[in-house]
This record gives sequence, C-alpha cells and structure tokens, in this order.
Amino acid sequence: GFAPLLFLSFILGCAARPFYPLPSKISNQNRQPMQTSRPYNIAHRGSNGEIPEETAAAYMRAIEEGADFIETDILSSKDGVLICFHDVILDLTTDVANHKEFANRKRTYNVQGFNVTGFFTAKTDKIFFIHAVDFTLKELKKLRVKQRYNFRDQQYNGKFSIITFEEFITIALDAPRIVGIYPEIKNPVLINQHVKWPNGKRFEDKFVETLRKYGYKGSYMSKDWLEKPIFIQSFAPTSLVYISNLTNSPKIFLIDDVTMPTQDTNQSYWEITSDPYLDYIKEYVVGIGPWKDTVVPVKNNYLQPPTDLVARAHARDLQVHPYTYRNENMFLHLDFHQDPYVEYDYWLNKIGVDGLFTDFTGSLHNFQEWTSPLPQKDSDNASKLVDKIALMISSYRKG
Repeated sequence: GFAPLLFLSFILGCAARPFYPLPSKISNQNRQPMQTSRPYNIAHRGSNGEIPEETAAAYMRAIEEGADFIETDILSSKDGVLICFHDVILDLTTDVANHKEFANRKRTYNVQGFNVTGFFTAKTDKIFFIHAVDFTLKELKKLRVKQRYNFRDQQYNGKFSIITFEEFITIALDAPRIVGIYPEIKNPVLINQHVKWPNGKRFEDKFVETLRKYGYKGSYMSKDWLEKPIFIQSFAPTSLVYISNLTNSPKIFLIDDVTMPTQDTNQSYWEITSDPYLDYIKEYVVGIGPWKDTVVPVKNNYLQPPTDLVARAHARDLQVHPYTYRNENMFLHLDFHQDPYVEYDYWLNKIGVDGLFTDFTGSLHNFQEWTSPLPQKDSDNASKLVDKIALMISSYRKG
C-alpha cells in the first residue's frame, strides 16, 4: 500500500487545490497483479466510511487499504464532461449551499409525490432518475465534498473537489499495484434526454470512448483485462445491451430493492430475477449486483431464510456482487451481533458471493487476510528464508 506520509501529503495537497492529474504513463509490467483467487473487495465510492465519497482521497485510501476494485458513479456535467458523483441533488454531499453565486439554482421539484427543495443536478419534475446536470464542470469544481452521514468522521469535509471520470481512472492506473475500476453508468436513458453531445453521440458512447482512451478492453480474465481490470455496472438493462456492441469488457447488471422497477424498461424485481430473464441477460453480462436484503430478506432487523438467487445465478455462471456493507451498528442486522466480521463471514462463506461492495475497504481486507490469505510469491518466501539464514549465521558468530 501507499506509505502513510505519501497519503498525508496527498490529503494536504487536495485541501489546497483541485486534483488534476495527467494521464498515467506507468507500465503494469512491474506492478503486483490483482488477486483473482478470492471474492473481490469492491471499494464502494472509495473508502467512504472514512473519507467523503467519490473523492480522490477516498479512492487513494481504498487502494492503500487493499481494495481490488474502486467503484464510482458516472454522471455528466452540463457541458458534457463525465464526472464521479452519486446523487441527483448536490445538497447532501457538497457545500453548494455556502456558495452565494449559486443561490438562484435552488429549486423545488416533485419527487415521487413529495415536494423537495434543493440544488438539483437536473431540470425536470422527475428527478429521481435524472442526472442531466445544471452545473458546468468549472462550476462543479468550485464545490467541496462532505461526508454523507453525520456520524462518520467530519474532519475531511470541505477539503476535496468533485473529480472527473478521467481523474478517477488515473488514480487506479497510478496505484503501486494493479487495481480494477468498477464504474456505473447512472440512469443513461434519461441522461441522454437532457445532455447532448456532438455528432449524435450518446452517454454510453462517451463512457466507452473514455475507457478506450485509457486502454480498458478485453473479456473477463483475458490478458487485457488482467492488465487493466474493469467491471461496467448499470441498473439499466437496455444500456448494458447497447454497450455490448461497443466493448467486450465485463458487465454487471445491478438489481434494486423489490419495490423498485427498472428505470428504463419498467420491469419488476420479480421479472428481472426470473429464470427466463437471467437466461436472457447472461448473454450480455458476467454477473449481477443485487441489494443484499433482496438476496437474504430481513424482518424486524433479523435475517430470514436466503432466497435461491445466488444459486440460480451461479448455475448460469453469473457472478454475484451484493451491495452495500457498512460497519456501523445501524446497518448491521441483529444476527451479526454488532460485528462486521461476522457479516463478512456469513456472506462469503455461507451465502458464497463473489464480491462485496463495502464502505470500509480496510475491514473487509483484514477479514480476508485473516481467513483466506493470498499465497505468497516464491520470491517472497525465498527472501524470508535468506533473512532467516542470515539471522542464524549472525547469532552463531556472536555465540
């Protein structure tokens, strides 16, 4: 991982200026490959349990803590630049309310039957699925990100800016070991309704163009993929089908709560998890990413018997990467006795999933290192043997 001093210097640097790295020129040749022998540790919006989400510092911290993949949500600025940001509104995770120059951007929209007032990234009365932005990249760069939850560490609030998709990619490529990326194309159908690119290009086209620019290509476990690992995720099945004609990089179909239909095809949870639909979607994706409480239902904060979704997915050679795992007691079901390691053990060893989206990358990494450590390289073993022999000789001479 990164040296603590380097990380601290990065934190201070980010506090002083926006993060604008140049495209990476680092070769993968001398970097440690990504592990593929145990379930993937997916840093959900970076290590956002510690540092504000989707910031350069959160991703740097996740890499330092051992993440296999760093995960992000891709939206677009008003001027068509792809950015890393999750929410439709800016209020919850930025200081936009402190910027007087944006005071006239505050609006009230009807959101699923409720009037909601805030600084929206969309101009529409159906903002739940809309990410057509109301701010240019230059304006967004003036904002600073803050922690989503007030019970998490607040010391980094206001220190980091929103980053672009290209800046995110550069963080992964500049890591001291090979780290995968896991970008989500957020609400692509509706983005295409509100953001227009030259020559009739779609959001998905711009997304894939960016990946190609940085050399992301290749099917799952291919040589190209192992050099620059990636999973492309989306809740919109039509977009996953569309980009299948643009790239052979592996894709993950995200599945929302049982109450939420698909945003583009208006299909129910029960339809998209049926055997016929899994047979259909497996032609385009290598896995599914379900909300964890749909895999194992919960009642009165206690786990109920697991569904057969994982077994049916695995029967079709589909991976299962549930979301989201968080350490705080308020997110842990009572069966886990306020212990996130018990939760990891349950999902990895009883349910048998293939990857976990977590807000606390370090915790998951520690658990996996304790319970399923990776085999050491022969060169590492040889080096340790030489050290032991040298110590023995030194002790003998002193004797």
